[in-house]
Parts: sequence; C-alpha cells; structure tokens
Amino acid sequence: MAAQGEGGGKDEIKTQFITREGTYKLMTLSEYSRPNRVAYNGQANTPVKVSFIYLNDPSSGQSGDRICFNVGRELYFYAYKGVRKAADLTKPIDKRVYKGTFPTCHDFNRLTASVDSVMLLVGFTAGQVQLIDPIKKELSKLYNEERLIDKTKVTCIKWIPGSPNQFLVSHSSGQMYVYNEELPCGATPPHYQSFKSGEGFSVHTCKTKSTRNPLYRWVVGEGAINEFAFSPCSKYLAVVSQDGYLRIYNYNTMEVMGVMKSYFGGLLCVCWSPDGKYIVTGGEDDLVTVWSLAEKRVICRGQGHKSWVNAVTFDPFTTSVNDCDGNDFSGSDEEFNNPSRNSRDSIRDSVKSGNSSGKPANSNRNSLDAKSLTATTCLYSYRFGSIGQDTVMCLWDLTEDILRQPFGSARSRTSVILPSNAMSLPARCNSLPHSHLNSIPKEPSLPDGNAHHNTSNATSLTQKFATLAIGDRKDREEKKEHKRNFSLASKSSDKTPLLKANHVKPVDESMKILGTHACPRLDEVPLLEPLVCKKIAHERLTALVFREECLVTACQEGFVCTWARPGKVGLTQQHSSVTPQSSTGGTVV
Repeated sequence: MAAQGEGGGKDEIKTQFITREGTYKLMTLSEYSRPNRVAYNGQANTPVKVSFIYLNDPSSGQSGDRICFNVGRELYFYAYKGVRKAADLTKPIDKRVYKGTFPTCHDFNRLTASVDSVMLLVGFTAGQVQLIDPIKKELSKLYNEERLIDKTKVTCIKWIPGSPNQFLVSHSSGQMYVYNEELPCGATPPHYQSFKSGEGFSVHTCKTKSTRNPLYRWVVGEGAINEFAFSPCSKYLAVVSQDGYLRIYNYNTMEVMGVMKSYFGGLLCVCWSPDGKYIVTGGEDDLVTVWSLAEKRVICRGQGHKSWVNAVTFDPFTTSVNDCDGNDFSGSDEEFNNPSRNSRDSIRDSVKSGNSSGKPANSNRNSLDAKSLTATTCLYSYRFGSIGQDTVMCLWDLTEDILRQPFGSARSRTSVILPSNAMSLPARCNSLPHSHLNSIPKEPSLPDGNAHHNTSNATSLTQKFATLAIGDRKDREEKKEHKRNFSLASKSSDKTPLLKANHVKPVDESMKILGTHACPRLDEVPLLEPLVCKKIAHERLTALVFREECLVTACQEGFVCTWARPGKVGLTQQHSSVTPQSSTGGTVV
C-alpha cells in the first residue's frame, strides 16, 4: 500500500507529515532493525525500547551517537548515523541473544561514558538486571540473579541523576529498588525494616550486618509500576502505576509532592517538561494528561488516540519559553533565586544534562518563533508527542491560553468540543480486563453523595459512563472505535490478568477523587486537539525519542525509524537515485 504525506486513506501508513515549522520526512535509509529482518511473528510481547548515548572524543575521531534497542530476546548496539548517513545493519558494535528471558528496558550511564567504555543497564522479564559494557565487552554483572529480591518483570530502569554508581529499578510487583552497582546481592532473600512511609507508599531498608543490594525498597500504590522519570533538576521523581495514579516524590526527602488520577484504567508512561514545570502522562484511558507541579492540578487532557498510549515525550527543541514573571522551575535553587535568567537557557541546560540522546543541544535551532505564538508579554509553548497501540503518533502544542485557564472554566476555543453523542471514549475502555468492568457498580455515588439512576439526565460524559450498565456496554461493543487488536490485555486477560484481585483499587475510592484537581471531569479542563495525528506503523508503537535533527520511533515489529526535522534531510539520502521500499509498507513521497 503506497503511503502519502498528508492525503490518502485514513489507514494508510504515512511517511511524512507537516507542522507549522515545516515537513518531517521518514528516512528509509536510516532504519535500524535486526540485520536479517526476521518477519514479526507476534510472540514477543516485550516492547521495543530505544536508548541513545553521545560519546565525545574529537581527538580519536570516534565521536558520535550510539543507539541501543531490544527486539525479542535480542539486544543490539550500533553507531547511530542519524539523517547524515545510511544505517549499516551488518556491523553492530555489540549483539546479544538471551535464553529463557527477554530484555524489557535499558539505560546508559552518561556520567562515566567515554568512546572506549560505556555502562549499560538492562532489565529482563524474569526480574534480573544486567550491567554490561557493549564497547569493551568485558564488564558483565548480574543483579537479582537468583530472583531473591523480586521475581517479577522489570518495567523501567534508570541511573540515578548525579550518581555514577546507583540506579533505580521498578517491577510489575509494584516495588522499586535502589542498587549500587559496586555492591553484591545477598545469597538469601533480604529482610526489610521500615524506613519511611506515607499515603500510598512506604520505603524500607535491608536488615544486614554489611551493606548490600538493594539499598532501599519502595512499595508504591497498588498494582504494577509501569514507568518512572526523574525531573530535569533531579530533585523529583514521578511514578505512574497500574492503579491509575501519578505520584510525585521529593526523591531525597521521600515525601509526596502531589498525586493525579487517570480518567480510567492504568497510567503507562510519564515525562517531565524540559523546565520541570509540567508532567505529561498517558495510559489506558486513551488520553494524554498534563499536570502542573506548581498548581498541583491537571491542566488539560488530549484526545487523539483510539487505544492505549504507550509513550509520551516532550520535545525540547520545539519548546519555546520566555519567563518574564520569575516563576520557579521545579526546585532548582539557582533558578528560583535568579528569575532574570531566561528560561530558554534553563531548557538548554536540562537538555544537555538529561535528554535521551545525551548530546548537547542547541536550543535556538528548530525552536518556534515566540512572536508567532502570542502577542502577550510572557510566552509559553510546549511541544510533546505521544504514540499508542493504535499505531498512531500524535504531536501536541501546549500553549499559554491553555496553561492559564483556571480549573473548572469553560473550554478554550482551541480545545476539542465533544459531540452530543460522544460515548466513544468510555466505550473504548471495553478492551480492559474483565476484572475492571465487573468491579464497576451500576449506580456509583458521586462525590456529592447523590446517585444517578437515569443516564439520559446525566449532563457530563463522566456521569454517563459511571451509570452505564455492563449489559449496555456489551450492546455497544460492535460500534466502539477502540482497536482491540492492539491492546495486550485484551489478548492475555484470561491467562495473565493485568492486576491481582487484591491489587485492584476499589472503584468507590476512585469515585471520591473524581471531580477534584487530581482527577477532573472531562468538561472541567481543556481538551486538546493534536497538531499532528498520523498512522506511521503496522504494529503498535513502543518508543518515541526527540533529537536535535530528527525524531525516532520504534514499533513492535522491531523497526527503529528516523524522521528528519524540516531542513535536516541528509544529503546522502536526499540525493539517492533509488527510492527504497520502507518496512512500514509505504514509499517516500
């Protein structure tokens, strides 16, 4: 099926898309995958993740980006050429094939990286964590080898910012562990003692005579921890769980700074804005949600996906912020005490220290012209992207008119106005495990204590959904827009329920928070419309990374694709005399 840029059929795979700054184009010669391009058989349910590291040593002539990605049981480490040169899949720097377990996530240590050596953490489905050096190939340490610490899948793994040897690992058990890569793990199951606790979480330390891993154990929420992210200033930790909660902690003091609840289902992904002021999440309610750290409330939601949102990421290179009122940037004392410092400098510094590529960024490139955004004195425009199991990528612009709307106010003109019969959003949740649906009461009590018995009299979409009987949902099943074939839980809910019964949060507790700043109704906050909403793959999308010259996406088939930013198309690819067939099934236009 030939793909087209902006026209064509609704289900065609797009190889380019247009934004206000220009046209993004798929670079087919820059595609990374298995060297032998084995056909996707759908058996490996572990998501394909992508990690970048920039190694800088001009004297050696080996400077440049390195890319790591996992496909099934395999892990690849390549020199990344970006939009400049074609990918050479025949020469991986390192390739590993694992038996009995699958890699699920990975992260580079940027503090200790050099062109001769780099430390890479890898998490696995059976719970183990491996530390390797894909350049020297001599280093190989295994943590939780006997699965005495945790037997469940590793869902997220990251080096702790500012620390050369500590890292944080989350599991589907709902627990996180702090490791020191220099310390061993015990030969017996660890015994823990309480260190600190609060609402919805507790922290424990090991009861041992000598220091060993894990240093700390965090128990967060109910159900699996799906992802976590450190703020750009490294002070805060955002955690999203299967119970639908976003929890923000002061990592050093281990105190809760704020919470947010999904509209429905679990939250699967989380990301901080480059200045640390906002957090965006995505999950099983098919929405993206923006939460403000300063205001401790949901700022807006975005509706564009028709299935679960797998990843959300801010784009620091098209984010434009001109802070004239001296607002703080999520905890940096220097920025708080020096409001005259331009926020663009703050964003640039955060990108240098913590962006996914590890490469110093020039924030002046590809950034939007602030004058074109608004005529007011203070200018804000954040760009973020999202990808989902519906194979669609969305780009969103979060502008000042949305950020400044008070809670419960009427929607702005730039937001989406739902049609009168807009029942598609809750109906799409039917692909969730049956344990969720069966636990929903037919006549739940709303925060004011009044039950609604007649759905036709409900004035909000939330109230309509809350009072919709199970049988009514089944009657609407054929009409719903949700693409069930992209939802993992719909395939495996009978065999491996997403949550254990004792982990499911009571629905009446969720109803208590509905309508508050932590979980507003759909008509109480602006509903964003995506700037771009394009189908770009045949299989569900699993990774999204913004870089200075391009953005990178990955899908479950194992293809890692590079999309050149406007004006950044590499000469090698631009002047190629052959138009290759893309793995996405479309040709470049």
